Amino acid sequence: METLLIAIFVIGYLAITLEHNLKIDKLIPALAMMAILWAIMAFGIDGFQAWFDSGKHALIEGFSALGHEDKMHVLEETLLHHLGKTSEILVFLLGAMTIVEIIDYFDGFATIKSFVKTRSKKRILWIFAFLAFILSAIIDNLTATIVLISILQKIVKDRNVRIWYAGLIIIAANAGGAWSPIGDVTTTMLWIGKKVTTAKLIGYLLVPSLVCMLIPTFIASFLPAFKGEIETEETAPAKSKFGATMLYLGLTAIVFVPIFKTITHLPPYVGMMLSLAVVATFAEIYSSSKIAISSVDPVSDAESHHSPVHSALTKIELPSILFFLGILMAVAALESLGLLFNFAEGLKQGMPLLGTEIAGTQISDLVVILLGIGSAVIDNVPLVAASLGMFSEPLDNPLWHFIAYSAGTGGSMLIIGSAAGVVAMGMEKIDFFWYLKKIGWLAFIGFIAGAICFVIMRYFF
Repeated sequence: METLLIAIFVIGYLAITLEHNLKIDKLIPALAMMAILWAIMAFGIDGFQAWFDSGKHALIEGFSALGHEDKMHVLEETLLHHLGKTSEILVFLLGAMTIVEIIDYFDGFATIKSFVKTRSKKRILWIFAFLAFILSAIIDNLTATIVLISILQKIVKDRNVRIWYAGLIIIAANAGGAWSPIGDVTTTMLWIGKKVTTAKLIGYLLVPSLVCMLIPTFIASFLPAFKGEIETEETAPAKSKFGATMLYLGLTAIVFVPIFKTITHLPPYVGMMLSLAVVATFAEIYSSSKIAISSVDPVSDAESHHSPVHSALTKIELPSILFFLGILMAVAALESLGLLFNFAEGLKQGMPLLGTEIAGTQISDLVVILLGIGSAVIDNVPLVAASLGMFSEPLDNPLWHFIAYSAGTGGSMLIIGSAAGVVAMGMEKIDFFWYLKKIGWLAFIGFIAGAICFVIMRYFF
């Protein structure tokens, strides 16, 4: 039965990667794969001998001895648990996307566009790489990618050039998210799970993550795609006098989310909904103020009758949201049967321990690096969840920091290997194989360079 489930996942995964060849939107195989996997699990529940408890990050003892009704109850609870965790991500994403679209409604990104005076493709590359690296640590790699690609669309009109920038933004955003406890969902898991502290996480990973971003960007700056200058165009007058205000308000609202989480200890999506409510309130107020008393401005007068929030919601990439739902719930199905946990455990036992003795603990560098590479193929969240059950090292052991780095940056090697990549894929319609051929090798070099940097630093700290 487990073999059948893995086969269905592989077929669905191939259908996603071959989206452009099959002429089928990737959300279709993702949703079908999710539904079929859980349906087969429900029909064959009595044949499964193991079940993984995601809440406790461990296999349920005595699962095989449970009756049919008890097993179905466990399945339903597991399905609801994963739907809840997935929905947290989706609601957070919806809030972030809506804020970005509200900013765009007021042409707020034209403000940042006006700051980028250079037309040099190479300089623009470095500007966006550093912006992605810094922003992702503050507002998380997913939101940073949404914001920066939205800005990029205002600056670089040629899509064939823009997707190159998008690829390097993914690498930089994932690298930036790895060294911050709120920069990536996996580092947040380790932080909440009391495996790492903020100070040590930054101390261990800031330099390796920076190396992971700098080397691919440096190599890319010599590629033909980043030579010359972008095409200049006449700067159109601002659509709204409130553009700059809404930009700063929107970005501040997004930055407020991790602060809200730290204060209240509530999930990030709650803070995002509060931020969205504040931004939407000001958007409605500023939209109403467009009405001219003399009605001499017919464009503004007409726009004033349309809610900026409703307008923003109509532009949300719902196919990307549904794709997220499908792929995350499909991976959750494999996780629930303990397949990912057993795979990670097998790696731990079967691979030679290449690490050195540190604080009385042997660390398998090869296993952690393979975990990072694996996170490009399978979602990094269940892999990190499995590692939490695999290892019992104490707080701030270097192992946990290396896992945070590998899981956070390894996903850059494939376009669907990270949340940032999936969002960029949806926003720019980037082809899976184009990314693999053009960007994947750069991400791999950066990943390995950062890993080597981490191992070297470990001997001195």
